[in-house]
Amino acid sequence: MSRAALLEARGRVALIAGAGGGIGRATLELFEAAGARVVALDLDSAKLPAQSDAVLGIAGDAIDESAVRSAVECAVSRFGRIDFAVNAVGVAGGGVLCSTSLAEWRRVIDINLTSAFLLARECYRSLSRPGGSVVFIASTNARNGGSALSGAAYATAKAGIINLTRYLAREWAPEGLRVNSVMPGPVATPMLARFSLEQRAALVDSVPLKRLAQPAEVAAAIAFLCSQHAQSMSGACVNVSGGLVLD
Repeated sequence: MSRAALLEARGRVALIAGAGGGIGRATLELFEAAGARVVALDLDSAKLPAQSDAVLGIAGDAIDESAVRSAVECAVSRFGRIDFAVNAVGVAGGGVLCSTSLAEWRRVIDINLTSAFLLARECYRSLSRPGGSVVFIASTNARNGGSALSGAAYATAKAGIINLTRYLAREWAPEGLRVNSVMPGPVATPMLARFSLEQRAALVDSVPLKRLAQPAEVAAAIAFLCSQHAQSMSGACVNVSGGLVLD
């Protein structure tokens, strides 16, 4: 299936938080290829895409409500609307619970979960009605409990993403807004660089399909959820785990 067949987005606008990361960048590229105008928010200005008539890069922290509000305002000012909002912000923790500091717990919860709350809240009034679509990124850690490889805060935050998805799907459905999430297993992104070669090999071996997902594959699931093919999907968490978790 071509990108155009997966998502027809000409004349539509996507706001992607965490657009400089592996999944975020792949999502940006797919939406841009599908004809969307894209607003890219990322903390690291060096990872922002080149500015163009169709792409607006904004350096900002996705857990700073004023920065997120400003990104939404810029999107509406520049392009007049927001059709798709994608939160691809994320960071892993690590270690056992008893060695996790309060500061680390709050950091991981905020980056993974509070960022999704802020993006949804600030985009709400500007989302197209009907047809506006929001997508969050969960994780298999939300379903299988996770491990010390990514830590308790990460697993807890990603479980929160799934229930935030369900909550907003119910609350916003009367307005024709859809909210979904994707649930990747291990993905070949820079986030895996923290692992040793042996740990990475063990991750691959833990996946029944014996391969890491590619960022573009997760981006394709995000695009599908935003597309004309998923108009009856809301509150869903699409499993992209290679069989690591079986729904």
